[in-house]
Amino acid sequence: MAARPGGLDAAGFGTLLVEEREDRLVVLLNRPEVRNAIDQQMVDELHSVCAYLEQTPKVLILAGTEGVFASGADIAQLRERRRDDALQGINSTIFVRIAKLPMPVIAALDGFCLGGGAELAYAADFRIGTPGVRIGNPETGLGILAAAGASWRLKELVGEPVAKDILLAGAVLRADRALAVGLVTEIHEPAQLMDAAHALADRIAQQDPLAVRITKSVFHAPAEAHPLIDQLAQGILFESQAKFERMQAFLDKKSVKKSATKSAKK
Repeated sequence: MAARPGGLDAAGFGTLLVEEREDRLVVLLNRPEVRNAIDQQMVDELHSVCAYLEQTPKVLILAGTEGVFASGADIAQLRERRRDDALQGINSTIFVRIAKLPMPVIAALDGFCLGGGAELAYAADFRIGTPGVRIGNPETGLGILAAAGASWRLKELVGEPVAKDILLAGAVLRADRALAVGLVTEIHEPAQLMDAAHALADRIAQQDPLAVRITKSVFHAPAEAHPLIDQLAQGILFESQAKFERMQAFLDKKSVKKSATKSAKK
């Protein structure tokens, strides 16, 4: 799937399949021979995607191929990494960058979503899945910890008890439990998963893009920044042309509806 002219040049990507639309970018993790394990090349290519989306904000839809999101980091590469590699934060750096993208990120999950794959999903703003999704962090079973976001993001997403069950006791959540604890918000059959992701992207597209971008930034601001950052952000939006146009359209629609109601009563 090639990008449209003038868009992201993903022709040289070897681990990702990319489809670009006017308001969104679909990126498929594509290393099916190793269940889409995240290796250095995939990290590098995801950095290229982020660089593009930071300059050209669009909704990002992340998914896997052949019934798997991502089985984790590439163990063959992980086995050889040492202290200095860990201190570079190879995976955590790209996941933080994805989480900070200007527009929302949707992770469409199917099959295995483990280790680094799960941490990639945690970095998304939305997670939807299939009945076959299996999500968790088995790192402690490999003698390491989930150091690319799970150790702090997971508690924010599902609360401390469930997070500890996953991180300390190796729990791998099936779809029903992931839905119950809010780790995913929708479950769809595999054939409908991407349609559901696009439907969610369509809902986002109905909002004002600038308002969505600023709301995402305010949402993730540290607690001590509120309410000042909220007020400053609102000040920016109060001056936007979209605010006047959208509010006027709302008032016009309300006026037409009121007139129609009066006419019906006569």
